[in-house]
Amino acid sequence: MRKGPLCLLLVTLAIGAPAHGEETSEAGHSTPLSLSAGGQIAELQQRLKDSERMREELTQQLQNTNGERESALVGRLRQENQRLKLQLKEAQANPLPRLLTDQQQWFVVGAGVALLALLCGIFASGGRRQRRQWLN
Repeated sequence: MRKGPLCLLLVTLAIGAPAHGEETSEAGHSTPLSLSAGGQIAELQQRLKDSERMREELTQQLQNTNGERESALVGRLRQENQRLKLQLKEAQANPLPRLLTDQQQWFVVGAGVALLALLCGIFASGGRRQRRQWLN
């Protein structure tokens, strides 16, 4: 066996052994695990209470903001509704102008009767041409 890898293995083991030792606390003295855990639990509980209080405040602010936004929206909708009602009343008060006057209407009725009489005459003759006797 060669000496190179064996020496390298021994050096690696010598350096790695202190790295696996126990850790010390930052202050230099160790505290029991139960005391530090109890302090952390109390601190976390306090932070939880603060977070819940802040959440409730934010929820209340959000509800107030939504209420104000909705009230502004309702106000705008009411104004638009009133404006549309006024437009409807104005449109109902002003009747639409008639398309035809009375004289024009009678003229159209007469033209319709004349056209109907012409069509009845064409269909009554049967559409065939007869020689007219009086034209000899």
